[in-house]
Amino acid sequence: MSAADPEPAESSRRGAAAYDDDCELCEAARFTHWYYEDELCWVADCEVCATPMVVWKRHGTEPPPDELAAMLARLVEAGELRFGPGGGRVDQVMRQIPDHFHAHYRDADWMSRRWMEPPSRYTGVGTPRETR
Repeated sequence: MSAADPEPAESSRRGAAAYDDDCELCEAARFTHWYYEDELCWVADCEVCATPMVVWKRHGTEPPPDELAAMLARLVEAGELRFGPGGGRVDQVMRQIPDHFHAHYRDADWMSRRWMEPPSRYTGVGTPRETR
C-alpha cells in the first residue's frame, strides 16, 4: 500500500460496504418515526414490530466495537424515551434482514404491538412521535 492509498477504515476491513442498492435498510426510507440520526447510524420505529430500531449506515454485519457501543447507546436512549427507563431490552438478532446490522429495543408487548396500535409516521428526526 502506497502513501497515496489510504488505509481502509476498520469497517471496510470487516467486509462492510458503504451502500447496497438492494438493501431496504441502506435505503432508509422515512415512513415511521425517527428518533435520531448522525453519520454513524439512525434510530427509527421498525416497520415490522413498531419498536425502536438502530441501523448502521454502512452495509455489513459487524460494526467495530466502538461504533457498536455508540449505536446501542442511541438505541437505549430511544427505547427508554418510548417505553420508560428499564421498559425493554436490546435485541441484536437480525431476523428479517440478516446482512445489514440493526438491533431493536423490545418491550414486553413487542410481538403484538403492530396489531394493537396505529403505526408511527415520519415527521422529522427527533420530533415528537406521532401515529397515523
